Amino acid sequence: MQRQFVLRVVTGVIAAPVVIVAAWVGGLWLALLLGVLCAVGTWELYRFARADGLRPVGWLGIPLAFAVPMLVHAATNDWFYVPVSAALAGILAVLGVVLFTHRAGEKPLASAAVTVLAVLYTAGTMSFSYGLRYHPLVIGSAAGAALVTLPVWLTWSTDTGAYLFGRIFGGPKLMPSVSPGKTISGAIGGLLTAVGMAFAYIAYVLHPAAEIRMTTGGTILFAVAISVAGQVGDLFESLIKREAGVKDSSQFFPGHGGVLDRLDSMFFIMPLAYLMLPWFLVAAPIGAP
Repeated sequence: MQRQFVLRVVTGVIAAPVVIVAAWVGGLWLALLLGVLCAVGTWELYRFARADGLRPVGWLGIPLAFAVPMLVHAATNDWFYVPVSAALAGILAVLGVVLFTHRAGEKPLASAAVTVLAVLYTAGTMSFSYGLRYHPLVIGSAAGAALVTLPVWLTWSTDTGAYLFGRIFGGPKLMPSVSPGKTISGAIGGLLTAVGMAFAYIAYVLHPAAEIRMTTGGTILFAVAISVAGQVGDLFESLIKREAGVKDSSQFFPGHGGVLDRLDSMFFIMPLAYLMLPWFLVAAPIGAP
């Protein structure tokens, strides 16, 4: 137990600065970090699929997952069409490979589907992190890092609030068949914590760093949406782990589990944050009330 706790602390101390530096520096380094995480997450999903009797094309899907963030980086000025075109080409390549490597009785459609879905679920969603870092609404390293960290901050706040409220108040389970430890009080507490932390982050980090802010109503709506999406992502990952019969997706992060265990909420919140933010952010020079 003590060794596990030490592993968690050491991993957190190493991983947190890496993420912060990558968000600040951006560019190729951020793309590389996203590519590695997405490739490992895709590999973990393929492990789940194989446990269920499927044969995903890992040798093609895993490099494709790594390549998607790199393509987004390479196409910064037109970052939608190039990666999407390459992803479609990759999907067609998967279908072609399945044709020659799977017999009719070996679930070729399901194997091809999970090969593609894993890439979209990991790399397709996490690539929106790069889009947030270089969002047209912000200029400069500090502003970009502050913006891309906002949904991450809200996810951490939700997890912390859910844990504390669940421990203090207990009560009925949220979805006992999927995750027996989660309670309704914890879900509500996580949501309320996210709202409070959103106001604090925008006032003391986003506003000074990027000269943008949100209205009161926008802050509440954005925080609630991100908190709910993050909790749904967490529950979904618990569901697929339960189907695969595993506790952790891997041991990529010693003491913390795998990429899917750590980023389950991020897969859901990053596209949502990218889509929602333009509706709520407003320019606000430093010093403005």
